[in-house]
Amino acid sequence: MDFDAGVPIWSQLLDRFQRRIVSGDWTPGSQVPTVRDLAADFGVNPNTVQKALAELERTGLAETRRGLGRFVTADLSAIGRVGRELASETTNIFVSTMKSLGLGKTETVELVEKIWEP
Repeated sequence: MDFDAGVPIWSQLLDRFQRRIVSGDWTPGSQVPTVRDLAADFGVNPNTVQKALAELERTGLAETRRGLGRFVTADLSAIGRVGRELASETTNIFVSTMKSLGLGKTETVELVEKIWEP
């Protein structure tokens, strides 16, 4: 994975983990891969992965079960909340980009509608 030098790696991992949960890649109630496995997959220090996973727990998307490991929350409302937060952040970036390209709301909506249709 290529990391953005301007953003802490643990934060980028957190974003990736959140997106995996929100998209259903990591399903509610399923076990999260181990720190060691994730560190190897991403080519980063296990401490960096641990920090991202600790934050994932703080946001309510994962929980540690003593002696069993870390699991994705079964709380669909927490998953939905984070999904809406990620969507809002992505939308803000998109709108800012469209404005910087000189496009107005109407033109932007037309582009989205054109792409949205199958």
